[in-house]
Amino acid sequence: MKWHRMLLSMLQQRQDKKVAIAVDTSTNEAPKVLINNIVKLFEHVKPDALLVQADFKIRSIIPVKSDSIQYYTHGKSSYTLVLEWAEENKVDTLFYITDVTGFITDEITEVGYELFWLVPGSFLPRVPFGKAIKVA
Repeated sequence: MKWHRMLLSMLQQRQDKKVAIAVDTSTNEAPKVLINNIVKLFEHVKPDALLVQADFKIRSIIPVKSDSIQYYTHGKSSYTLVLEWAEENKVDTLFYITDVTGFITDEITEVGYELFWLVPGSFLPRVPFGKAIKVA
C-alpha cells in the first residue's frame, strides 16, 4: 500500500501541472483491475490528466477514464511515440503503466519532463531514464 500513498501524493503535488498517464495496451494479460484502479485514482485526483493508450502505436489520447481501455493480444510495444508525444505536447509529468519490455529508439536517451514508469508485478526492471515504481 506504500505506493498508493506515494502516487496519491505525487498527483496532489502536480495539480497545477500538465499530467498524462500512458497505458501499455500490447497484451490482454495485463493486470486490468490494478491498472483500472490506478487510472481511477487519476480520474478522481487529477481529472484533467490525459490518458494515452498505446502499444506499437498510439491508439487514443482522451481525458482520463478507466472504463475506456482496450487491450490487444500481439505483445508488441514501443514507447517512442508516446515519449515524443509528451515532449511535443509539453507534458510536465508522464506516468507510464507498463512491464518495461517495449522498444525505445536509440535516439531517445532522456526526456525533458518527469517520467515515472509504473510497473505492475513483483519484478522491478531497470529503466533507461526516469524513475521506476513497483505497483503491485
